[in-house]
Amino acid sequence: MSFDEEESFEHTLLVVREVTVYKIPPRSTSGGYKCGEWLQSDKIWSGRLRVVSCKDRCEIRLEDPNSAELFAACFIYPGQRESSVEPALDSSRYFVLKIEDGNGKHAFIGLGFNERNEAFDFNVALSDHDKYVSRENEKEASEKNATDSLIDIHPAVNHRLKEGETIRINIQPKPSSGTGMLSAAALSGAVLKPNTLCLAPPPAGSGKIRSPLPPPPNDPAAARMTSTSQGVGQRAPTENTRQTDPLTNLSQLEVRL
Repeated sequence: MSFDEEESFEHTLLVVREVTVYKIPPRSTSGGYKCGEWLQSDKIWSGRLRVVSCKDRCEIRLEDPNSAELFAACFIYPGQRESSVEPALDSSRYFVLKIEDGNGKHAFIGLGFNERNEAFDFNVALSDHDKYVSRENEKEASEKNATDSLIDIHPAVNHRLKEGETIRINIQPKPSSGTGMLSAAALSGAVLKPNTLCLAPPPAGSGKIRSPLPPPPNDPAAARMTSTSQGVGQRAPTENTRQTDPLTNLSQLEVRL
């Protein structure tokens, strides 16, 4: 779940039934705090501890075990864990917490666990929250990159005509190749006359019939061709004669009758 989906989302990471809170003196050195300097007379409170994850913020709440009344709270913001929770130099069971009153004022108190495993679980809970915040940030970054990649850089344009607007279209005549019914001359206003279609002359030599060359003189083949042609020419009168013979016979029959 992302941080912006539900502001009231809370998840309890750890509950320790009893912890001790101490009043600590100012830091003596820049190296850190030592719990050995905290006297038993500096104990100011004991009760329940809860580590709660609130979106990207982690809260360490010190509450009364019976009434759940809040005694103090330490807020850990992203990247500020070291300044809000600092382990003691001389013991792994003690820490220094930076508590706030919500009005901009803060103070430092000592926190002690009765068992070492409780202190270990406390560190694990804080680390789990850091990992959770890191995963959510990476998830939101990847989703944002995916959304940005889908944004259309060309916004939609309204091409509808407004009231009173008109469109004027000028169409230029397209020149024809001359092979159709209308040519460029017809589109320009010229009148085509009938029977004026000119055909291109046939290619040279394509329409000519070449006559065979005369045979050479004294050629036997030529002589045979000549005799054959003469024989054919001489048969024509014979046929004509045969056609006239029946008439002659008819005239003779008439004489006899």
